[in-house]
Amino acid sequence: MINKKENILKDKSYAFSLRIIKAYKFLNKKNCEFALSNQLIRNGTAIGALIREAEYAQSIADFINKMSVALKETNETEYWLTLLKDSGYITDNMFNSIVEDCREILKLLISSIKTAKSKSRKTK
Repeated sequence: MINKKENILKDKSYAFSLRIIKAYKFLNKKNCEFALSNQLIRNGTAIGALIREAEYAQSIADFINKMSVALKETNETEYWLTLLKDSGYITDNMFNSIVEDCREILKLLISSIKTAKSKSRKTK
């Protein structure tokens, strides 16, 4: 059920998860910040896990559901990143570097969901 676009998404979300883990380590070690970073790691790493889960979806509807949840997690991750920047825990440069990846994943997810919904309508 996964196509070339989703493979790119799978790779980018995995690389993004690794960046989130590094940010989490930085925030915990350098800034002793735990509450926001716990939310960040939970949401930021869930994206890739949900995309991987969608890879073996039982139906197009299941695929759309899992990818939609990944989309929500991506949006929430951007929220936590923005909050970390605005509260001074990460610099503008750090934020700009990682939020760009987050927004790219967001766009890819939206595109994948739209494509799947289009396919779903054609099979009905």
